[in-house]
Amino acid sequence: MVTGRSNPALDELEAAIPDCRRCPRLVAWREQAAAEPPRRFRGQKYWARPAPGFGDPQASILIVGLAPAAHGANRTGRVFTGDSSGDWLFASLFRSGLANQPTSTAADDGLRLDRTFIASVVRCAPPANKPTPTERDNCLPWLEAELQLMESVRVIVALGAFAWDGVLRACRAVGDPVPRPKPRFGHRAEVEIGDRLLLGCYHPSQHNTFTGRLTEEMLDGVFERAKVAASGRTETGM
Repeated sequence: MVTGRSNPALDELEAAIPDCRRCPRLVAWREQAAAEPPRRFRGQKYWARPAPGFGDPQASILIVGLAPAAHGANRTGRVFTGDSSGDWLFASLFRSGLANQPTSTAADDGLRLDRTFIASVVRCAPPANKPTPTERDNCLPWLEAELQLMESVRVIVALGAFAWDGVLRACRAVGDPVPRPKPRFGHRAEVEIGDRLLLGCYHPSQHNTFTGRLTEEMLDGVFERAKVAASGRTETGM
């Protein structure tokens, strides 16, 4: 958390997330991944619980991903920490002035985010990175609560189509004016939802970064746009 900025209700919510056991399949998978780690992580103690959100509790930018990686956040206990997607994400946030360092390797590595908070639609690592609709729906109340408690958020960056859909569902559930028909996901797609802007971004997965579908310049561009939009909305009182 950023020094001097607090949100006690959000802190209480995030502290409750790791105790969740609503989805038996995900509980079994996250624990199996911890019990059978790849050789490079043998001997490490895994978190093996749901990953709470992380960042500035008074953020104006909320980043939403799909779910923790089995040997990323499921190992380290912090969202997007210890995997290749996080390497891309935090390097971009650092270049954009939203993080104090370009790496995220462990929960105690000194990383701090400025004006930015990161969460995910599903909080447990799913097999093959594919949660079921029921698992998504079981987990969405966490995101819904975050949206209600983080009144300072003006821009939501959805990393991938799954996160885009999850954000729209969560916004609708808390009574925000989500347009119909459902807005389509796309890189740099933008949707007005009340006083917030939903901004689409390709997920920084290896599939996208290795193939060049997502480049560093493209990712940086999303966060530069998010910064400008968040600042403008805050200044105008939107």
